[in-house]
Parts: sequence; C-alpha cells; structure tokens
Amino acid sequence: MGLKTLDSNNVSYYDLNNEVNIPLNGKIQLDKDQEALAAFLQENVAPNMVKFDSLEDKFAYLVANDYLEEEFLAKYDSAFIAKLYQQLEDAHFQFKTFMAAYKFYAQYALRTNDNDSYLESYIDRVAINALYFADGDQDLALSLADEMIHQRYQPATPSFLNAGRKRRGELVSCFLLQFTDDMNSIGRGINSALQLSRIGGGVGITLSNLRGAGAPIKGIEGAASGVVPVMKLLEDSFSYSNQLGQRQGAGVVYLNIFHPDIIQFLSAKKENADEKIRVKTLSLGVIVPDKFYELAKNNEDMYLFDPWGVERVYHTPFSYVDITKEYDNMVANPDIPKHKIKARELEEEISKLQQESGYPYIINIDTANKANPIDGKIIMSNLCSEIMQVQKPSIVNNRQEYEQLGTDISCNLGSTNIANLMASPNFGKSVEAMTRALTFVTDHSAINVVPSIEHGNHQAHTIGLGAMGLHGYLAKNHIEYGSKEAIDFTSVYFMLLNYWTLKASNEIAKERQETFAGFSSSKYANGSYFDQYLQKNFGPKTKKVQELFEGIFVPAEKDWEELKNAIQKDGLYHQNRMAVAPTGSISYINDTTASLQPIINRIEERQERKIGKIYYPAPYLSNDTIKYYTSAYDMDMRRVIDTYAAAQVHVDQGMSMTLFVRSTLPKGMYEWKDAESEKLTTRDLSILRNYAHAKGIKSIYYIRTFTDDAGVIGANECESCSI
Repeated sequence: MGLKTLDSNNVSYYDLNNEVNIPLNGKIQLDKDQEALAAFLQENVAPNMVKFDSLEDKFAYLVANDYLEEEFLAKYDSAFIAKLYQQLEDAHFQFKTFMAAYKFYAQYALRTNDNDSYLESYIDRVAINALYFADGDQDLALSLADEMIHQRYQPATPSFLNAGRKRRGELVSCFLLQFTDDMNSIGRGINSALQLSRIGGGVGITLSNLRGAGAPIKGIEGAASGVVPVMKLLEDSFSYSNQLGQRQGAGVVYLNIFHPDIIQFLSAKKENADEKIRVKTLSLGVIVPDKFYELAKNNEDMYLFDPWGVERVYHTPFSYVDITKEYDNMVANPDIPKHKIKARELEEEISKLQQESGYPYIINIDTANKANPIDGKIIMSNLCSEIMQVQKPSIVNNRQEYEQLGTDISCNLGSTNIANLMASPNFGKSVEAMTRALTFVTDHSAINVVPSIEHGNHQAHTIGLGAMGLHGYLAKNHIEYGSKEAIDFTSVYFMLLNYWTLKASNEIAKERQETFAGFSSSKYANGSYFDQYLQKNFGPKTKKVQELFEGIFVPAEKDWEELKNAIQKDGLYHQNRMAVAPTGSISYINDTTASLQPIINRIEERQERKIGKIYYPAPYLSNDTIKYYTSAYDMDMRRVIDTYAAAQVHVDQGMSMTLFVRSTLPKGMYEWKDAESEKLTTRDLSILRNYAHAKGIKSIYYIRTFTDDAGVIGANECESCSI
C-alpha cells in the first residue's frame, strides 16, 4: 500500500490523535497522542520508506535519479558520511508528538517522483542539511548535525526543505524591494516581484516614494493615479506567479502614514471596498514615524505630504526623509503640496481596520532607525515584519537597466529552540555553528534575476538568527509568561545570542579578512554600539533565572570590552545577525511553542487539508505545568509587549510580534475599560499600539481577534517566510 492509497479509513492514527481532545475522567488523554505517533510510524512511515542496502547505494540512487545534488556530497568521502550518520543514530532521536512526525513527513521528507513513497527520514534530512551547509568542513558538518538532531537549531523552512536537493527552490526566506517615483522603477519593480514570487518566499514592497493620486505628471495637474492601482497590479502579479500552482504568491505593501494616499490605501483592505480598489490577498503595512504618535497624543491636525514635492525639495526619495525631524519645515514650505486631516481620526481608521481584518502591520520606523548601528536608513520591513535593514534606492533608465544599482534585501533565517539550546553542553559553540550555517546561505544566494537584491546581499552578508519555544520553556520551569522572571530570562537569553553571534561574525571576518561593506562607518567600528553593555549589567537578576543560567557563561563587562576591541580590530562579516520570525509548521516538528508568543490553546486544533482536524498538546503539558499555560487570548497584551521589548534591546533587526485580543475582553484585564462594557474598541487597540511604541517595539505584526462566535479575525499565516 503506497501513500496515495492511505486515508482515514485504513489507518488508526487520526482517530487516536482525535481522542486527545476528548477528556477522560476530567483529564486530557495525552497518552493517546503517543499511541497515535507510534501508529503513524508503523502504519504510514515504515511500509512506505524506500529501503537501501547501504548508505553508498542510497546516495548513488538519489544522485543518479536527480533527487540530490552531487557536488556537495563529493566534498566528503564515504567513511566520513558513515561517521556522521553513526553520530546521528547514536543520538536516538524520537519525535515527541504525532503532529511533529506528521508535519515532517507531510511537508519536508523527500518523496519519490510519483509521490507514493518516502526517500528520507528525519535523520536523512538532518544529515543532508549538515553536509550541505558545512560545505566540505567536516568538523562543522559534525557540529551542525549535533545541533539539528538535538533540535537546538532549526534552519528556516526554505533552507531545511531545499538543502541538497537537485530540484529545489531558493534557500532564502523572503525579499524586500522599494519603488521610486517613476514609471521605469515601477515597471522594473513589478517584474522583480514576479520573479521573486516565482522562485520562492514572500515579497515586501514599499510604495511610499510614489506620488499620490491627483499629483501632477509633467506639469499636467491631476494626472497621477496614486498607489492603489499599483497595489492591484502587484496583487495580480503575485496571483499569477505562484510556483506552478504550488502556492499562492505572497506580498505585503508598505506606505508611510504621512503619504497623501494613506486613507485610500487602508480602504483597499476593507470588506466593503469597491472591487476596483479592493485587495484581497495582498498584506498591508504602515510606516509610522514618531511624529504621528505626538500629533495623535495631542489631538492635533496632521499634514500629508506628496512625495513628488518632497523629493523636489530634498533631492532624495520620500522614504529617506526624516519626517519627524523635518515635519515643521515641510509644513512651512510652500513648494511641498500637502493637505491636513485629524491625526486621531486616522488612528481610529487604523484600529477599525485591525479589528476587521488584522491589518495593517505597524512599523515604528524611527524606533528602528534609532537602534540601527549601520550607517544608512531603514525604510520598510518584510512580509512578516521582522527584517529591518538599511537600503539604497536604484535608478532605472528607459531601457529598464540600472543606471545606479541600489541595495535591496533577501532574508536568510534560522531559529534556536530555547529549551534545547539552554541544555546545550556549550551554548557559544552551538551559536557559532548556527551562524556559520546561515553564513553559507547568504554566501551562496545569487538572486541574479533582481540585481538590487543580489547586490544588497553581497554587500551586507546578512543573516537572521532568532528563537522559538519561549512559552514552553517558561511553563516547563514553572514561570508565568510575562512575569518578572520571564522578562529577566528573555533579556539574558537574547543578550547571549547577541554576544555569541557577534563573536562568530568577528571570527569569520578575521578568517576571511573581509567585513560587510559599511562596517567602517558603523557603530560597531567606532565602538559606540557596545556602550549599553559596558554601562549596564544584563546578567540574570532574579534567583530563579540565575539558577536557570547556572553553568552557562554569561559575559561580564570585561568580556564585552574584549569583544568590542576584537571587532574594532578585525570587523564583522555580517551587517545584520538577528531577527525573530514567526514559526509555523517547523515549531511542531521541534515539539515547541511558536516563536516568543504565548500559546493559544493547551490542546491546539489544526485543520489540515484533506484529512480534517489534528490535535497538538502544548509541549511539556502536564498536571504540574498546566496552570502556566494561559492562552494568549486570556492574557494582558502588555505582557507580550514587555516580553518582546526585553528581547528587542539585543536584537539588531526586528521581531514578528502578534497581539491577541477577544472581541469581548475578559473582565478586569485592562484598567482603562469601563466595567459596564468589556467590548473591544478602537481605543483599546490604540492604547496597545502606543504602549508598544513607548516600550521600544519596532513592529507589530497581525492583530488577531477571537470573536464571540468563536471565529478568528486576522488568522492568515505567513507560510512564505516563517521559520
């Protein structure tokens, strides 16, 4: 019996898993999930796994039949590959839940061309990843194999899935593009979006530089169509370029909140919008300078400025003008077209749309730039709102050629598994291996169909190492999410990730005698980046967290001073090193909670296509830990914001932070609520956004609302660039 003929009628594991959701004598039947796991491996995996007489036979077959690339395997002899496999076998890896095994074999395991049999196990996928990313370095291959089989490190889905395969997509996760205010740039940009959607990953695009609707073109008043028609073109492009129908193309468009089309931009996502302007599948994000928060707080008018006039005065695209700094000058300048609206009314429009759809994402652009150690300006983010890197605009001529090649962005992501990395025999060595694996991805990315992406990657060598499993680790150790101890732990953990990624990047720069292109003008080069670590002790403060880090090296001031000196001497290879992406199916395979988020349900219900519902118990769930698993929907979102803020201090890029609310809020959760009415209002969302801004949060991803009829608004999942 092959995989094609398996269904719920001839296997037992679906029914066994579903019993997890049926309490027995008032208790969750967690043992049924273990029975489902055993049945899945016996009924699904074992009879459908292609067997080989030896490793040599296996790899010879996979290469000869175009399943695997030959080049990376040729860098190792068969004796070493056997040694690596033995190390993996000796780890005695076991999936811990049915969901973990199901997700791996459904989405990641290599199959025969007819899709009817498996060609690799989890150990095989880990081995191929380790061999591929080590690029012939045997010690690194063994280290990476150890990190992945113990699930301390998880490459992003595109990397983990595609590594070593002969017929594959790109290893990178997503892309960021900017358009400038001319038809050549728009045309080239739409083509770039088509190409990037074709090869994989989500695409983020900023339209902030485009002139608003009704602006003049070549002296003709009212000729410009504004950003909404470009949004429609992009949505159609992503729909068309869908990887041979395997997935819907995914994109997000960003617009500065001071752009004159901001109201039309937001209206395009409303359910009742006219079909001529409505965008159904395109995500929306708003770039918010600090000046907007000030104007809204003071209930003042705000001026919207047309980008063509701003560029005419400042001789740079709109995105690159510091609006907070220049706002009063722009208001006073008669050469800049402008009109005014009420800041609070716009703030309310944003909240209304977030209640209705979960959009827009919010990018606190001044917060991002104040913390940015790189010379240049961050102007936007990506499809999941965690990538924040400096960019430079391109100039495209009438032949659609680059007269001036700017820098756009590709995202190379991976994640630590917090619980497992905390158990690592050598925290620093683990992070170094992860950094080197990600470095392989950035070094070998050649997105030549979009030269500005390729150029940006070759200049910056950026990576994004993040983390998942925070809530699970806290619950395992009897720590309440968002508590003083939880905030303390989060800060120390990310301080360590920052320290060790800096150290690894410095070692790579020293080995290669090469730094990222703008190192000499960065805050790393002048040493000012390290001031916070030399002026404040970020070690564990609470007794509980001190115990958790017992035996793990925590750098003191002298260690940071030594690292600062080493970096000033030999530089850094990577312009950016850290980012916290959302984690999707890969967190299930790692048997951990998603990203830094609190869980939604103790027993999560997943609707899987074709087969129905699958249930996933929260990691480490037991009678001892159950009280530490408060649902995100029953939690004060300031706890989530405080948690992300503690990490953000140490993360040089951003983090995908989702906020979870109920349409009827639990009584007493927020002190500003009227006891007579606990209904979610636009004011509630405004207060939370302002709180996040005050706490130094760079971005807010989705707002997810659990409705009174048990529905969820804003539940789209970013599969394109999630880890």
